[in-house]
Amino acid sequence: MTQQTSVKEPTAEQVADQQLYKQMGVSDTEFDLICGFLGRKPNYTEIGVFSVMWSEHCAYKNSKPLLRRFPTDGPRVLMGPGEGAGIVDIGDNQAVVFKIESHNHPSAVEPYQGAATGVGGIIRDIFSMGARPIASLNSLRFGKLESDRVKYLFEHVVGGIAGYGNCIGIPTVGGEVMFDESYEGNPLVNAMCVGLIDHDKIQRGVAKGVGNPVFYVGPPTGRDGIHGATFASEELTEESEARKTAVQVGDPFMEKLVMESCLELIDSGIVLGIQDMGAAGLTCSSAEMASKAGNGLELYLDQVPQREDGMTPYEMMLSESQERMLFVVEPKDEAQAMEIFERWGVICAKVGKVTDDGRLKLYHHGEVVGDMPVHALVDECPVYNKPSSVPAYYEQMAHIDTAAYNEITDLGGALKSVLASPTVASKAWVYDQYDYMVRTSTAVRPGSDAAVVLVNGTRKALAMTTDCNSRFVYLDPEVGGKIAVSEAARNIVCSGAEPLAITDNLNFGSPEKPEIFWQMEQSVDGMATACRALETPVIGGNVSLYNENTRGAIYPTPVVGMVGLVHDTDHITTQGFKQDGDVIFLLGETKAELGGSEFQYIVHGKTEGRPPALDLVIEKQLLDGVLSSIQSGLVQSAHDLSEGGLAVALAESCISGKLGAEITLESGGLRNDHLLFSESQSRILLSASAAQADALASKLAEQGVPARRIGKVTSAAQLQITVDGKQVLAEEVSSLRQVWEDAIPCLMN
Repeated sequence: MTQQTSVKEPTAEQVADQQLYKQMGVSDTEFDLICGFLGRKPNYTEIGVFSVMWSEHCAYKNSKPLLRRFPTDGPRVLMGPGEGAGIVDIGDNQAVVFKIESHNHPSAVEPYQGAATGVGGIIRDIFSMGARPIASLNSLRFGKLESDRVKYLFEHVVGGIAGYGNCIGIPTVGGEVMFDESYEGNPLVNAMCVGLIDHDKIQRGVAKGVGNPVFYVGPPTGRDGIHGATFASEELTEESEARKTAVQVGDPFMEKLVMESCLELIDSGIVLGIQDMGAAGLTCSSAEMASKAGNGLELYLDQVPQREDGMTPYEMMLSESQERMLFVVEPKDEAQAMEIFERWGVICAKVGKVTDDGRLKLYHHGEVVGDMPVHALVDECPVYNKPSSVPAYYEQMAHIDTAAYNEITDLGGALKSVLASPTVASKAWVYDQYDYMVRTSTAVRPGSDAAVVLVNGTRKALAMTTDCNSRFVYLDPEVGGKIAVSEAARNIVCSGAEPLAITDNLNFGSPEKPEIFWQMEQSVDGMATACRALETPVIGGNVSLYNENTRGAIYPTPVVGMVGLVHDTDHITTQGFKQDGDVIFLLGETKAELGGSEFQYIVHGKTEGRPPALDLVIEKQLLDGVLSSIQSGLVQSAHDLSEGGLAVALAESCISGKLGAEITLESGGLRNDHLLFSESQSRILLSASAAQADALASKLAEQGVPARRIGKVTSAAQLQITVDGKQVLAEEVSSLRQVWEDAIPCLMN
């Protein structure tokens, strides 16, 4: 079948003979398969549609075998992977909806719009499920902040997130930022959104009911973002900088109107299926909706609202113009649907209908310009089991003894150096640009272990966090994967919440390289093991591969987004010390474990060795013991020990609480720098009032949690640490605060 449209495009013969399909990321083998499914050579529009549907970004063709290893079921899971977002029950006919997605490649090329549209896309995923978005988070990675290029990317990514989130009225409440050379040419921008929904309002992206009309909602389609899904499925090169047309342009004010009108439409009860036009735009939304219903779909492309003259079917199908949705209603409800969008000032156009032939048929001015089996587009993409091999560096790291480094005796200076590291330093420069109080439901603001947002009209709240220490994952992907899940759970529990489930964003280099695929395999296995042990199923997520350039691949970065339930708002807990005289407890065991630590990176200038060991049985005991203690009203403050170890955790609790601490430790045979800066796992800092300290100690002992009283909170704002009777550190909290707060602003200015 030849392409019949007013604009000259390559013919089916030219697509085949000139191998134009390769420019779209389709291999020879895949092209032959496509010809087999069609019974002929595909025309230019059809090969474009197949190329995006069979891209890694849409089909997960290199990662699907690994994703099947994740546990996805649980007593609270209402909807797992496969829809726009996962859904978890929180009681009282309510549920939390959440998901994380990447916008890495677009943000590397055009950081403001790349980040902004990443936020917009994940928000649409949430409200397309019928949920009201209540909070956004982000997980960001950049190169060293001393670089001018990195400063530019950092400034504009944060600006894009703020610009979009602030305008749409959804608070950006938390996240994480890490800086390391491995991200020099490949920043990571992972956006997470959380929403609330009643059980009876849950929607699915299905094209139900043969003969039912299909509607397009949102601004007109332009040429922005064409082949964005394909662009996200390849390595960045010097030519990528010129591909700004593959980056979408966002309009948060339009998104707000689309969101409110779609939620009103859903509330009306007439929607049969709804999905956002995200990656691959009209192509992916129409094909997936038809596939889930076991139906076909006809699209009349001349009815698609167009922003630019002379757009071809190829361009309309592959455009990733933002703020667009596709929905299905019954014919009798058309007028009601149209009236809702007209009242909101949002374009709504009938662009197709549901059919029973299982095919996606595209018409343009009466001519058939595409005719493809839906199952071939959605279900028949080849799945590749890539070869994997252990990287040479992994074997080498096993022989490095990080405990043999020269001992650092200036512990106060070392603490200030680590606090001044942009990864550890205050992120107020970032989150002060975000409106984190809009909707007035934010109970714990950015800067604590996890953000906490109230569930209005109830005594419940939701805690949320994103976590991943990619240096740990690089040094040992399986252990690093376990730690990513465990640290997220620790942050949730330290906020007074029960961990519910996770959404993951797997950011890696090229899966074509066996050592990268090995990192992926090991990381997923570690995460899956931890999810089972901690009873936090994976309800959805995203895979972002080919994050590498001429300098090499990024560190493997499987980001964990976790949400927890605070059963009673009285249980909400923060990291800051609360009052003079409170007793400080250290839970867990400290060992000489510097591999992958911030202290190793900043003070010794290395990332090597093995990461800290993690025992998931001990981790689960710790989490259960701490949560039970918080729910019993015995805990004043709680803080996870992560980057920077005990010294940084103490400093942060002092800074947050505007108080000091007198700490007395026993070395137990450890060097002082190991004692203070090791990042041994399964450790938490708690404080309790003097009156309840004994009760807390008893409670933790009953739960089998090792806990030591290590000191007390003081009104004299100084952090003093004594080891084996000798004072090894005494620093004014004000000076620690200044170093911690000034680090990023000084580098940016």
